[in-house]
Formats: sequence, C-alpha cells, structure tokens
Amino acid sequence: MKNVMLKIKGKQSPRANEEDTIELITEGKYYDKGNSKYLVYQESELSGMEGCTTTLKISDDKIVMKRYGNATSELIFEKGKRYISTYSTPFGNFKIEILTKEIECSIDENIKGNISLSYNISLQGLAEGTNKLDIEIM
Repeated sequence: MKNVMLKIKGKQSPRANEEDTIELITEGKYYDKGNSKYLVYQESELSGMEGCTTTLKISDDKIVMKRYGNATSELIFEKGKRYISTYSTPFGNFKIEILTKEIECSIDENIKGNISLSYNISLQGLAEGTNKLDIEIM
C-alpha cells in the first residue's frame, strides 16, 4: 500500500446552466490487488460526506465506488450502462441510479495519473442531474 495525495474535483449540474463545484486535496492510499487498482480516502466536511471512507476499485473499463461510514453506497460506473443501487443514510435508504457517459483512467508506474467520470444520476426520482468527478493522483 502506498500513500498518495489526491486532488478531487466534483461538479454537479442539477439543472441546465447551474453548476456546483467542490474541490479538495486529501491524503489517500493506493494498492494493486488481482487485476484491479484501488484508491482509498477519507471524505471531509467539504464533500458533505464527513465520517465516510471511499474506496475506488478500478478495473479495465469499470470503476466501483464504495462508501462506508455515516452513509453507505456502492456505485458502479461503466460507460453506456445503467446501474441501480441503494444509498443508505441516517435519514433512510434511497434508490440511486447511475448512467455513465464517459470514463477515463490513466495511472502510470509511478502511481501518478487521472481518473475522470461523467454520469447522469437520479436519487429516487427526487433529484436528477449530471455529475463529473475528476481525481488526480499527484
């Protein structure tokens, strides 16, 4: 397991011409297991997910994001595919649906690189939007 610095930038567009951006730099851990690469980091108050640990499992053409802690979820990102899962919070469980539009990942042998996800998200029909997540391993 290797310690890494991560620059995480998330953009949410709940409606046309509206955009919320969150950017943070945090410490994380990187490791290889089997045919997958893993990134693990702690969420912060800034992301609204304080008290959660996020794990990204990066495979050839798929990324699985698992969150544990105050809220739990498993989101699967695979270009052109729709996945439905449950988002569990202290306020109850919600159905969450993800449709991945773009997925890019490049991590070199020095464990530097970028992960980029662009996806549509629907939270139990209550909120919908387009999100973009960029993670730079510095």
